[in-house]
Amino acid sequence: MGTISIRYWASARSAAGMDAETLAIDAPITLSEVLRRLGEEHPESRLLAVLDACSVLLGDRPVSTEDPDDVLVAAGDTLEFLPPFAGG
Repeated sequence: MGTISIRYWASARSAAGMDAETLAIDAPITLSEVLRRLGEEHPESRLLAVLDACSVLLGDRPVSTEDPDDVLVAAGDTLEFLPPFAGG
């Protein structure tokens, strides 16, 4: 058993009500499963709607354009959710 780290930025942090959290996992899980579990952890928030608009990093690798069913997240990994930012 291990954990994955979730980090939230800007409006994702506001929607989650926290900067970061961890999820316990028994084996690698898909990004889709991570999102499902985050929805269960934050049922009364708008978190999933915000995360849907976010860029996602798995470690240093952008995975936003990949199918979330194909992205595997393993114990020790960090996922970061970065909402779109205005300006330049």
